[in-house]
Parts: sequence; structure tokens; C-alpha cells
Amino acid sequence: MTAWMVRTGHGPAHPNSGRRGTAGREGDAKSRGRGVSRVPGLLAGTAALLALACGVGVAHGADGGASDAPGGHGAHGAPAAGASSQEPGGSGDPSRTDDVASAGGSAWMRAAGVFSPPGSFVPSDALTYDTRLVPAGARIEVTQLADPSGTRVGARLRGLVPGRAYGMHVHTSPCGADPAAAGPHYQHRPAATADPVNEVWLDFRTDEEGDGRAEALHSWGFREDGARSVIIHDRQGGAGERAACFTVPFGPHGQG
Repeated sequence: MTAWMVRTGHGPAHPNSGRRGTAGREGDAKSRGRGVSRVPGLLAGTAALLALACGVGVAHGADGGASDAPGGHGAHGAPAAGASSQEPGGSGDPSRTDDVASAGGSAWMRAAGVFSPPGSFVPSDALTYDTRLVPAGARIEVTQLADPSGTRVGARLRGLVPGRAYGMHVHTSPCGADPAAAGPHYQHRPAATADPVNEVWLDFRTDEEGDGRAEALHSWGFREDGARSVIIHDRQGGAGERAACFTVPFGPHGQG
């Protein structure tokens, strides 16, 4: 697999536009459910949790190497015991893969999908609104490692435009045919401006093969059903046109 590039630094805070000019229809915001769990991903998630239970560190820092559990920007230990796995429900998206594992107060989630335009013959939970920036067939994987001390979110992408900067944020609603259906940025505390401390920013730059990687670590966790998707934007920072969207089953672990 091609090496993943790490996201660039964040720019200054911007007004939290969160939405495009066109209003999203409520019907587009309904989730399509989750896909079928696969054993390799479950084993990877369980291994990550067992590593935490045994005191083995997970990669930290903005330049950390790729791993099955996303890297972070600081210490984030999570003692765990009695690992178990859960399988998500079915979905109409045959390209989707969801894996989850939990142990003690820790939980690991992985969601992967293949982008296609809205209304495609084969349904997808990964939608591209601009195939020049996010081609049909491009792939995305989003992971979450959460415990009472916070949440670590990682993203890996393949098949995008080589050598290009993209913005990406966690949003509040599932994806829909209308790009606005995903709602505004998820915010830990309501605010009029967008910033990477109060929100989950996953800006990244692709390598020469169009692959990219991003990671973010926060001391807080998502609210129940508060974070439902990631949006890829045409530029980095707090705003930008919505180029693609992926519905993700983020968990509400961590402290508010």
C-alpha cells in the first residue's frame, strides 16, 4: 500500500458557514445504515484495544506512522479489559465495510466506502458531488478510537487528484443527494466561528498517486448521534465547497 501523507497545519479560524447556499432536504439526511462487519478489521480493532490494555502505546504526533488505529497528537492512554466485538446492521451499500470493537471503557470503529455520484445504479454511503476532485471509485476509510479521556479520529483516502490540498471536517448529519444534507460542522460547544479546537478538522494533501491521510485528537467525545459524516471540501480551512461526503457511525464515547 502506498504510504499515507499527513495533513497540513490548520489556518486561522473562519466563520462557520457549515452549509452551502442551497438548503438541504430533510429526507436526504436519513442514514442508510451500516454495512457487514469483516473479520480482519475486527481483529485489528480488538488488537488495538488489547494493546492499550497491556500498556502498549499508540503512535502519537502529527508525523506518526500509519496504523490500524488512527494516530493522534498527544498521550491518550485507555486501559481496557474483556475485549468484545459488535457487528453493525445491514446496509444497501455493497461497497461499505464497518468494523467495531469495544473493551472496558474504550471503543474502536472503522468505516470504509467507495465514492459514487448521487443517484448511481449501485447505492453508496460515500457520495461525490464533484468528480473532478473526488473521482467515482475513489476510496475512503475513517477510524475512531475513543475512551473516557477523549477521541482520536483518522482518515485515509485513495484515488484523488495527485498533489492537491483538500479540507475535511466531521459534520452533524448523514450524507444526501444534496451536499447541504450533511448539515454544519460538528462542534463540541456551539460557536459562531469554525476552528480545529472546537471541531474535528482532517485537512490533508495527497501524494503523487492521489492518496492522503489525516488525523485529529481531542480531549472531548461526540454527543449521541451528534456526528454523522465527514465532508471533503475543495480547500483547506474552515470553509469551502463540498466535493464529497461519507456517512460514518461515530460513537458518543468520551466526556463532554
